Amino acid sequence: MRIFEGLTEKMPIQNAIVTIGTFDGVHLGHQEILKTLLSEAHKCQGESVLLTFYPHPRMVLFPEKTDLQLLQTQAEKMDKLASIGLQNVVIYPFSKEFADFSAKQFVEEILIKGLHAKKVIIGYDHQFGHQREGNLAFLKQYADQGFFDLLEIPAEQIDEANISSSKIRKAILNGEISVANSYLGSPFELRGTVVKGLQNGRTIGFPTANIEIHDEQKIIPSNGVYAVEMRLLGQIHQGMMNIGWRPTIAEEKIKRKIEVHLFDFKEDIYEEQCEIRIHNYVRPEHKFPNLDALKSQIALDEATIRAYFSNH
Repeated sequence: MRIFEGLTEKMPIQNAIVTIGTFDGVHLGHQEILKTLLSEAHKCQGESVLLTFYPHPRMVLFPEKTDLQLLQTQAEKMDKLASIGLQNVVIYPFSKEFADFSAKQFVEEILIKGLHAKKVIIGYDHQFGHQREGNLAFLKQYADQGFFDLLEIPAEQIDEANISSSKIRKAILNGEISVANSYLGSPFELRGTVVKGLQNGRTIGFPTANIEIHDEQKIIPSNGVYAVEMRLLGQIHQGMMNIGWRPTIAEEKIKRKIEVHLFDFKEDIYEEQCEIRIHNYVRPEHKFPNLDALKSQIALDEATIRAYFSNH
């Protein structure tokens, strides 16, 4: 998959079959659009193109709001798009100036002059341009004049599973990770670096890797214990993850911690990069009366999670 940062004077894309969108999460609804895009590109002997935007429009239009929680980082999104088989992604820089583009400017400067779109594929409810004045009917005017072909993806195809990024975000924040995964079509993922912690886990026989997440805009699931797989040093390991304040050990709520205990694993992995795939929610975070009680519960959690993976 080729990734283009913005448009150049002569884009090296032949017969561009284009769809447009932010695609936060690349969930099953987005994947329906991309399946159609790939199919149409194959039929036309063209190249599939996703025109997307970075930074996220909300970060530019509402910089004072710091509560944006992305389902995917930019790197995660690119990896997901590549795995689907997309040929080209054009990342157009989103700015206040670009937000003021009229629908006419957007179509003529970007779709026609910039990408030389042969065909444009959009969902039935897609809107674009300043004050969202552009839509399917607006694009049809250009299609009728022969600038490009136009294909609408009907509501039934996109809405069949009734999926949206906001629904997935809500499920993740509520600890309903299996619901989120069913909408995403794959396990929700966190990426980060293994950093040194207080090493309390070692004292009770469950050493943990403390994870520092790469992107502060990335959504973090609700506090609790989860069944996870971690990709580390090119291999995948099963384990258990705790997200929270560690109330049995920590006196103050300073910063939520993400800790992973990998089963049957003893290597030193400080400063290593990792990917965590979250499969299942096990229980909420509790404050235990002492470390022995905590240790007993963690042993139960491990048994529960090992059983989960043996059955899935």
